[in-house]
Amino acid sequence: MTIQFPRIVSLCPSNTEWIDALGLIDAVVGVDDYSDYPDLSNHPAKRLGPDLHIRMEEVISLNPDLVVASLSVPGMEKVIEQLQETGLPYIVISSHRLEDIWNDGLKIADALDMKEIRLRAHQLQDNLKRRVELIREQAEKFTVNKNKLSVYFEWWPHPIFSPARDNWLSDVCEIIGVKNCFHDIPGQQMKDETGEQVVAAAPDVMAAIWTGIPQHKVPAKKLLSRSWVPKIPAFSSRRIYILSEGLYCRPSPRLMEGIEQLFRLLHTSQENLSSQDAEQYGPIRYPFLELSDSKDALDTLNI
Repeated sequence: MTIQFPRIVSLCPSNTEWIDALGLIDAVVGVDDYSDYPDLSNHPAKRLGPDLHIRMEEVISLNPDLVVASLSVPGMEKVIEQLQETGLPYIVISSHRLEDIWNDGLKIADALDMKEIRLRAHQLQDNLKRRVELIREQAEKFTVNKNKLSVYFEWWPHPIFSPARDNWLSDVCEIIGVKNCFHDIPGQQMKDETGEQVVAAAPDVMAAIWTGIPQHKVPAKKLLSRSWVPKIPAFSSRRIYILSEGLYCRPSPRLMEGIEQLFRLLHTSQENLSSQDAEQYGPIRYPFLELSDSKDALDTLNI
């Protein structure tokens, strides 16, 4: 029996990744400009504009059975308002804690009301939870009777934006036996104009995961040249990394790859830190000797 797939539109990268994980990528007829996983270069889906500036008239023209929208980025509220005016069927994914994110596949499956997809969503959720518990058990062996490492995640360099207490990256840290250096600041994120709060937090590890900037385009020299960077323990211990934002900044199943990568990075000496293509996803380590600054990134980032 042939399954009749619905026509789906995805309005942000994390939603596209969920749809792919559910085996529905071939049902996607429209997608935002920033969705880059899986590789859609040969996919017939229509590009609909940046996730904050979706061309809604083109969404309407696709006659979708379901539009999967999001509130994962500030400013997406306007897109939701425009979507409501179209009368199209839609759901909004807006989870911020890891346990809730693991439920997002079920939300999509329930909206589609397809038994096969709902079963797949449950299987995916169970698999993710098992992998989390495996990492948690392994992390306990490395952290027993030890002070927890403090990790500073840099979402954006100027002004500095970093995840705070109520973000999934705080949950990621807890799983692998470390702590987010801003775990005591309530909310989704914190903002620091000068770097003084980062210095005060004294992180043992710094992870640059600049939202929307490909890993290889993060300008390493600029990253290190800010006056406050040498003042943090991560600098003196040479534990500064440039990581793929796709594994840490998107509330999708790929966060699991980020969890596993960060665990290996902080708790083992294993050099092959990613099961994926090392050039694309593997950590780039301080002092970044192999990395030359990207002119495009330097020209567009004011740091």
